[in-house]
Amino acid sequence: MEDWKDKLGAAFGITTPDEPQGQHNEPRIDALTAQGKAMVNIVLERKGRAGKQATIITDLLADDEAVKDLARALKQHCGTGGSARGGEILLQGDFRNKALQWLQQQGFKARII
Repeated sequence: MEDWKDKLGAAFGITTPDEPQGQHNEPRIDALTAQGKAMVNIVLERKGRAGKQATIITDLLADDEAVKDLARALKQHCGTGGSARGGEILLQGDFRNKALQWLQQQGFKARII
């Protein structure tokens, strides 16, 4: 199966590299590796949200990309929306127990505050 890069290269008579030049594949540190033995806290917050509940997962030590990947998987598991920034994951609604179980299954040390 040809992809668009192969077709573009064939049209101009050049070969296309598999990855952009100047970049190399460094192994990305995932959130669990970056977290190590540090505890992750799960908090339910109601203030400043027009009475709606939000589950906040705090104290994540990974970089923003790893936190976003973790948030994507956690939101999918809980079936809810949310966001991730600054070492925190926000889930819309009260998902403290579900998030705790999922994080512990992934190998994180977590607790509900």
